[in-house]
Amino acid sequence: MKVIAESSSTRTEWAVVDGDKIVEHAFTTGLNPYFQSRRELSHSIRLELPEAFFRRRWDHVYFYGAGCANKEKTKIMESSLVAQFRTPVTVESDLLGAARGLLVRQPGLACILGTGSNSCLYDGHEIVKNVPPLGYVLGDEGSNAYLGKLFIADMLKGIAPKNLTQAFFERYSVTHNMLMDEVYTNSLPSRALAKYAAFLAEHVDNSYVYNLIYEGFTRFFARNIAAYDYRNNPVCFVGSTAMTFRAILERAALDFGVKISKIIPNSLPGLVEFHAED
Repeated sequence: MKVIAESSSTRTEWAVVDGDKIVEHAFTTGLNPYFQSRRELSHSIRLELPEAFFRRRWDHVYFYGAGCANKEKTKIMESSLVAQFRTPVTVESDLLGAARGLLVRQPGLACILGTGSNSCLYDGHEIVKNVPPLGYVLGDEGSNAYLGKLFIADMLKGIAPKNLTQAFFERYSVTHNMLMDEVYTNSLPSRALAKYAAFLAEHVDNSYVYNLIYEGFTRFFARNIAAYDYRNNPVCFVGSTAMTFRAILERAALDFGVKISKIIPNSLPGLVEFHAED
């Protein structure tokens, strides 16, 4: 039996797996070694996971997570997991998790649209090409953090429609200064920005909101997908943003000339299938 986990910066999904069957299932907050220390990661794992995940030593722990794309950060995550589970651990990037979850062992293009965004060309086992996502400041086009950033900036500059701005401040009871603090003093700024995408989802019929989201997705295709051979590979998406704004994503893809093969909310079922033979 093994443990498989898939983590964004916002949420981590965990499963104890026996073959291809999930026998325990749980969610914790997102785990990201770029923004959290080993101690903070260990604290979240131990206190938020049900005791059933610690009843025995598993054969292996497979963890796919945001912030786990370089060796230094991967070691932090590995150390935390080994300390809690005391079993062999493999830590991979959330992008490889998305690719294996979306395509299992089929080659194609795998895309994440959630708190952040990313994309890759996958050969059926590993990533063979990746356009750097660059994070919420320089990239992450089309993600919840990106859309939240654009909307908050438009509100604070007086560009967003006044009725929408009024509805926002009534809903969240925040001030301009509080929003600035959330972005510039928060240890998890992308998560702070991403949460406001929920407000956009509630007002998607507003033309300003629709266009903001549509343009965000168009920029994702232009700055990421255009670098791959998207006409001769299946293009698949995973993540909350892709699911929430599916109709707009499909429209932006069609206008860009991309045919989307699959959109799913999370990678775990495909990861269970991928590791069933381990």
